[in-house]
Amino acid sequence: MRRAMRCATGWAVWAAAVPPGLALIALTPLAWADTPPPAPPPASRAPVPAVARTWPVGVRPPVLRGWEPPATAYGPGHRGVDLAASAGSPVRAVAPGRVLFAGRVAGRGVVSVTLTGTDLRTTYEPVRTTVREGDEVTAGEVLGAVEPAVSHCAPATCLHWGLRRDRTYLNPLSLLPRRLLHRGPSRLLPLPG
Repeated sequence: MRRAMRCATGWAVWAAAVPPGLALIALTPLAWADTPPPAPPPASRAPVPAVARTWPVGVRPPVLRGWEPPATAYGPGHRGVDLAASAGSPVRAVAPGRVLFAGRVAGRGVVSVTLTGTDLRTTYEPVRTTVREGDEVTAGEVLGAVEPAVSHCAPATCLHWGLRRDRTYLNPLSLLPRRLLHRGPSRLLPLPG
């Protein structure tokens, strides 16, 4: 007959029935009986700081296609947002950071920037790059220009803007503070009279 007794330290003492005169005692953790410590939030649930200082193209460009998170790592979805932009439009860094990659992927120009003070990385494509890997960039600094490329936005031209934390795709619009997301720029009007 086996029996477990809980010790004050959270370990169980297991005693097994053995031939008379012999006793076998083993210590094993009672992980299933204790309440596990709270797990850190998954990367997708950790808050995204609103560190962006500007839109990547234009001033509040139309969003042609929004963020549609995939249900699985390789499942269907849209891992970023598509912003309306004409070919040749400057593409700007939304926040300060370091260029992680600037080159071509599958025939398209791609720029990826790790954002300073965060564990986040933004990606812009298709871009004819003017920066190099390792360059430090400031918010609003030009990374390149929108390439005229056949894309999923056809017949329109667009910039695909993505955001990742490790391997988790996040909504890049969450980087924008409310003032950039919901309002246009301030305008000075003449005083009457």
